[in-house]
Amino acid sequence: MAELILALDVTEKRQAKKIVKACAPHLDAVKLGYPLILSCGLSFAGELEEFDLPLIADFKVADIPNTNRLIAEQVFDAGFSSIICHGFTGQDAVQACVDVAADYGGSCFVVAEMSHPGATTFFHGGTAEKIAELTMACGADGIIAPATRPDRVTALRKIVGSRKILSPGVGAQGGDAAAVAKIVDGIIVGRAIYDAENPKAAAESFATIRGR
Repeated sequence: MAELILALDVTEKRQAKKIVKACAPHLDAVKLGYPLILSCGLSFAGELEEFDLPLIADFKVADIPNTNRLIAEQVFDAGFSSIICHGFTGQDAVQACVDVAADYGGSCFVVAEMSHPGATTFFHGGTAEKIAELTMACGADGIIAPATRPDRVTALRKIVGSRKILSPGVGAQGGDAAAVAKIVDGIIVGRAIYDAENPKAAAESFATIRGR
């Protein structure tokens, strides 16, 4: 079974907290990205501490090693448990994020392949496999792989072994949670929950995927 991770891509603070409060009993983690953090600030992570859920910083960090290090330090100082970075920037850049995560007792996940249709332009044809291999070489905690393409998740699982795979694209993008639940460690769901008329019920609907 897989964990349920809420991709909280709303932009209004009150709405964000309301959704997390309602859904918290049915979640295993919350992923915060640029839409919410640019609107509310990095310190907003502290306002979610009361819900006692791990927070994942989805900034898809993609810069030179020193800049990646500075970004990662800000993320973990703010109270996040994990950070997501891109792998195409190379081993030294990814290593910077991995090392900072380790220093803080946190986790680092590397984007191997994204979930939208256009991702196959560059992430396909062996590139994702190379990034997955780089993830292993750097000692990262796992990869991001698309629920919209279960066959690709299966291929990447052969490379990363027991390292974690978090899989976005369930719901609005067409990914089927049941189709990937047995081959990933976490399913990332955004609009199917936070845009639902009843976010709590929407989150609870994934209970079987979580084995609850």
